Formats: sequence, structure tokens, C-alpha cells
Amino acid sequence: MKIKKILVSQPKPENDKSPYSDLAEKHKLTIDFRRFIEVKGIPAQEFRQEKVNILDHSAVIFTSRTAIDHFFRIAEEMRITVPDDMKYFCISEATAYYLQKYIVYRKRKISYGNGKFDDLLKLIVKNNKEKFLIPLSDIHKAEIPNKLKKNKIKFSKAILYRTVAADLSDLSDVNYDILVFFSPSGIASLFENFPDFKQNDTKIAAFGPSTSKAVTEAGLELNIKAPQPKAPSMTMALDNFIKDYNKNGSK
Repeated sequence: MKIKKILVSQPKPENDKSPYSDLAEKHKLTIDFRRFIEVKGIPAQEFRQEKVNILDHSAVIFTSRTAIDHFFRIAEEMRITVPDDMKYFCISEATAYYLQKYIVYRKRKISYGNGKFDDLLKLIVKNNKEKFLIPLSDIHKAEIPNKLKKNKIKFSKAILYRTVAADLSDLSDVNYDILVFFSPSGIASLFENFPDFKQNDTKIAAFGPSTSKAVTEAGLELNIKAPQPKAPSMTMALDNFIKDYNKNGSK
């Protein structure tokens, strides 16, 4: 049996100029996209229980657009006017420009990195007299707070949104040859929606070490792993696997 259908646990790309489109055309595949997790904002009443006062901070660290959305959402819900002199430190230029949705960009003090937190951390350390607020999900990497502590940065965590399993009940009768995951939360969502899921002949692809670990800890067989030296992206890893599998029928 050849690989014919793939489900990618992410939103569908915004346009057809996606590596997945090329992959589908090359191997004559049907590739569907479905978000396995959803982000829901924590209500103001629950946030108050964290006893974090936004106005006690002089700077905010944003690692995603989602964090920006929920920072300004919670400020509005709590009727807090974010001061004009608040400083913003963003993980990337694209994230920084997203701030224009909420503030007059050119009039604010905004710094940004190259997409990696270690790069942004250098800018934060140069401004170590500030007191930082970092909006996060209930599920987040401990690496970021740990690095701030290590560099003796004054900061508070603000848990403003949570990651929950999406409703996948409409997929109960749909079978795929490959399921592609990008986070441990995606694996958790699979079993929350389908507690009796059996892998059988379905191949599992995982991106990143934490996702790969979640696959094996769930008792599943990991068939496709990325990134790797010869496959830095998931589409390249899928391409390599499908070429070999469709030719040889091997795992």
C-alpha cells in the first residue's frame, strides 16, 4: 500500500505556494490540515488570582502574536490603560510589527530579535533596570523564565491563555496514512478526542524532540522524525520517507 493521505495537525497554509502543495503534487497525495489544539484566553477574574499587576512593570516581552493579542485583551477587560512609555521587547521583527494592531508603533519604544530568544535576551540584559512582564500560555517552555532568572532579570510571568484540545469528533471515521504532529499538545489532543486510538498501519511524524518524546511516551511508534541533518523541515522528512516507502513498502 502506498502513502496517499496525510493529516497535518496545523492550520491550512494561507496560499498554495506551500512546501506541502509541492509535496502533494510530487507524490499525488491528499494532504488535509486540521488544528488539533486551540488557544483560549484566561478571563480577567482568573487572571486577578495570579496577583500580577500589569502597571507594576515597565516593559513587556512578547514571544508570539498570540501573546500580544491576549496582553491587550486582558488589559481591556480589566480597564487598564497601558502607559505610552511602556517598552516592548519582541522575539522577531514580524512580531514587533504586529503591535501596530494595538499601538501607534512609531511613538513607542520597541526592540526585537531575530526570532531566537537568546538574541532577544541580549537586548533584555542591556535593559536590566526594567521590570519585565512576560505573557505566556499555561503550557510553556521553562527555558525562557530560567534564562531570565539566570541573567538576574526582574520579571513576572503572566499566564494569559491556555492550550486546549480542539474538537476532532468529525474525524472519527476518517483514516490517514500519516499523522503529522508539531507539539506534545497535539498528541494529548489525539487521545483526548480518541481515547481508544490504535496506530495500526498509520505512520506518525513528529517535529522537534519534545514532540517525538510525547509520541513514544504515548506508546506510539515514531516513523518520521524532523528536523534531521538530511531533512531540516517536516516536508523534507515526509518526502524522504514517502519516496522510500512507496518504492519499497518499508517502514
